[in-house]
Amino acid sequence: MSTAGQTTLDLIYQAAMEEFLDKGFKSASLRNIVKTAGVTTGAFYGYFDSKEALFEALVQEQYDWMLDCFRKAQREFADLPQQEQPDQLGTISGVCMYDMLLYAYEHLEKFKLILCHSEGTRFSDLIDTMVEIETKGTHDYLEVLKKLGRPAPPIDERLEHILITGMFNTFFELIIHEMPLEEAKHYLEEMRAFYTAGWMKIMGQ
Repeated sequence: MSTAGQTTLDLIYQAAMEEFLDKGFKSASLRNIVKTAGVTTGAFYGYFDSKEALFEALVQEQYDWMLDCFRKAQREFADLPQQEQPDQLGTISGVCMYDMLLYAYEHLEKFKLILCHSEGTRFSDLIDTMVEIETKGTHDYLEVLKKLGRPAPPIDERLEHILITGMFNTFFELIIHEMPLEEAKHYLEEMRAFYTAGWMKIMGQ
């Protein structure tokens, strides 16, 4: 079945986006999705074996891209010669966050699904996963400072977790609230300057 050139799969995706954005994954109804798409339940199960598989098909690519971009930035920073790392603090991750912002705006509805409507799926852990990656990167950098003879004073792990989580929540708020892109770019720069200066202060640098 197709409407104006749309395939059955297109119709399912379109109906699913509407249903998930409106009700969230947990409350979304497969029956509603099938009905809105104008397809049979049998046709649906020809493509997907569950509601979660459908949600995954919608957001997997964007979820993976975001984490891959961030992991790559962390690796690039860690691969710098140790003596260069203090001067480059925030530079590589800053470029990555700018790229992530642009990518998220190109796929705004998909990221609204991940950030606001994915409870009950594995995709709801995006921010927690990024916090874990950033925390490990921070600990690795603290070791580098120690080796360079510039050790940071002890940092309480609870405070560290709160600050890192706050940074990502601040970043994703730009996307959740669909701030105009040019404003979002400006606020991202301000946010990066704020957090970089804060971390340098805490680390005694």
